[in-house]
Amino acid sequence: MSATGISHCMKKVALSLVLLAITPVFAQTTASQDMKDAGHDTAQATKKVAHKTAQGTKHVAHATAHGTKHVAHETKEGTKHVTNAAARKTKHGAQKVEDKTTPE
Repeated sequence: MSATGISHCMKKVALSLVLLAITPVFAQTTASQDMKDAGHDTAQATKKVAHKTAQGTKHVAHATAHGTKHVAHETKEGTKHVTNAAARKTKHGAQKVEDKTTPE
């Protein structure tokens, strides 16, 4: 081999050594960035789920309140109806008893 060939070969070896030395740094940077990205993605997903959960909870709470008011109103009206019917029947029964007990 000539001096130029050895010099060229040494340049290749030197370049290979530099590339081998730099490659782990790039690999670490990429792995580190991947971990950061994964952490960021997880944080964003957590926030999104928490927001959706809060919205769903508010919706359910509103629907429950509305349903409770509706049932309370229906119960009130039903109670009025039953009470009035019972009062009418009691009055009617009392009238019958009074009619039977009054001397003729």
